[in-house]
Amino acid sequence: MEQTLDIQTPTQKIYKDRAVWLGAFLGGPLAAGYIIAENFKAFNQPNKANKTWIYTIIATIVIFGGIFSIPDRVKIPNQIIPLIYTAIAYYLVQHFQGANITAHINAGGQLHSWWRILSVGIVGLAIILIAVFFIVFLTDKVAATDTTKAYGVMKHEIAFDQNNITESEVDKIADGFTKTTFFDEAITKYVYATKVNNNFELSISVVDGIANDSQALQPFLDLRTDLQTLFPNNKIIFKLVVDNLDNVVKTIE
Repeated sequence: MEQTLDIQTPTQKIYKDRAVWLGAFLGGPLAAGYIIAENFKAFNQPNKANKTWIYTIIATIVIFGGIFSIPDRVKIPNQIIPLIYTAIAYYLVQHFQGANITAHINAGGQLHSWWRILSVGIVGLAIILIAVFFIVFLTDKVAATDTTKAYGVMKHEIAFDQNNITESEVDKIADGFTKTTFFDEAITKYVYATKVNNNFELSISVVDGIANDSQALQPFLDLRTDLQTLFPNNKIIFKLVVDNLDNVVKTIE
């Protein structure tokens, strides 16, 4: 007598492995994490689903924290980073869920539609855009505390954060630059002043290539020495920068 096997068809819908490509690329790591976690839940693996969300949140913070910390001078094609984390997400789905996905399909289980995947990607993208908006908004609020004062006939500029260093301290620095003739009547100079503990860190805009030119550096070495004599209670530190404050090519202290 022939025996009939009762193969139960799965009732839960899942996301196919290829779905993570669209979801992750459009909606970022949050969308990828959602897809992977939902699959684990459908496979009755809630603990893995919870761990997926923990790893997803950590990965999102690391990825976008890294993106915001990349200096402006470093040019990376816009699609490189999304392609990297999308490929990683696809590998993780294949590695941890590939066998279950195949078994689910072979058993006649249903898949979420591409419209559902597109919706997940759009929601993930919306969350990312909202987060970026608030980060930029808060950054702008912090930057709003920066102010600039001009000195002398040439309108030499010193920019500073009013919450970090007082205007009177900046005036004293400007007076020191005038006494040491750095603030002259030939070329307008640009300086950004910050105070770290009791030290004055002065970022000075210079031309590219100066870091490897000992003759071009010597005037700045002499200037720091002369300025230091005027501030016996504060250490003077020069940061020579090119194009932006993050691009420090030489520190003199």
